[in-house]
Amino acid sequence: MLLSEKATDIQAEIVEMEIMPDHVHLLIKCDPQYGIHKVVKHLKGYTSKILRNEFKSLKSRLPSLWTNSYFVATVGTVQLDVIKKYIEAQKSR
Repeated sequence: MLLSEKATDIQAEIVEMEIMPDHVHLLIKCDPQYGIHKVVKHLKGYTSKILRNEFKSLKSRLPSLWTNSYFVATVGTVQLDVIKKYIEAQKSR
């Protein structure tokens, strides 16, 4: 999968992922010195480029594949299981 490929490339780890019709939930482990904003930028940029090259209709149909916005929250190890369960439960909502 594209997101996993790029995450590995930039030395981030996707711990949990759920793909929804109009957004993606990701639980990512990354080096704080690298910065989560860089991880998000790289993931969005890479996937947009690859998908737009493979599916030419995306270039003319959508002004952009991703929005500029995203939500980020940091979690401690105590909350990690809670976040993982939340992401896993998204498909059944």
